[in-house]
Amino acid sequence: MPVNAIVKDKIILGVDPGTVVLGYGLIHIKASKLIMIEAGCIKLDKYADHGIRLKMIFDRLSEIIDTHHPDELAIEAPFYGKNVQSMLKLGRAQGVAIAAALAKEIPYVEYAPRKIKQSVTGNGAASKEQVASMLEHVLENFRMPKELDATDGLATALCHHFSTSGNMAQLGKEAKGWAGFLKKNPGRVVG
Repeated sequence: MPVNAIVKDKIILGVDPGTVVLGYGLIHIKASKLIMIEAGCIKLDKYADHGIRLKMIFDRLSEIIDTHHPDELAIEAPFYGKNVQSMLKLGRAQGVAIAAALAKEIPYVEYAPRKIKQSVTGNGAASKEQVASMLEHVLENFRMPKELDATDGLATALCHHFSTSGNMAQLGKEAKGWAGFLKKNPGRVVG
C-alpha cells in the first residue's frame, strides 16, 4: 500500500492502562464516519496479587481482540508521577496490553495524555468529563459508558485516528474548541 494511502475502513482499539481499572474503547472508521463499537473497563481491584491483575489484563484484552479484530492499538503512555511504585505498576499494565496486541500481530502507538485530550477537545488540560462530552458529539452510535476510564480508551482511539488520517483535522486545531466545533458542525447539535 502506498505511504499516502488513507485506509477508509479500520477498527482501532484504544486503551487507558491501569492496574485497578483499565479502560478500553473500540471505534470503527468507515469512510468518513467515526462509529463507536464498544467501550468498557476491566476492573481489577478484587485481585490482590499484581501478577494476577496483569494476567487478567492480557486475557481480557486478548478476548476483546479476538471478538472485534482491531487493525491497530492506541495506548495512553504513562505520565510522570511522584510515586515510583505506581508508575512501575502502570508501566507493567501498559506493557501487558501491548503484548496482547503484539501476540495477535496488531501494531501499536503510544500517545501522551495531554496529546489525547488536545486532539479530542482542543485543550490538553481538559477534564475527563469534557473529553466524554466531546466524544458524544463526534462518535456515531455513542453510548455513555458507566466509567470515564472507558471514555479515555475511546479518546485514545480517536486521537490515533486523527494523528494517522493524513489530514490532521483534529477537532482542536480545526474547530478552535467547542464554539468553533459547533459552528462548523451544526448538524451534530441535537436540540
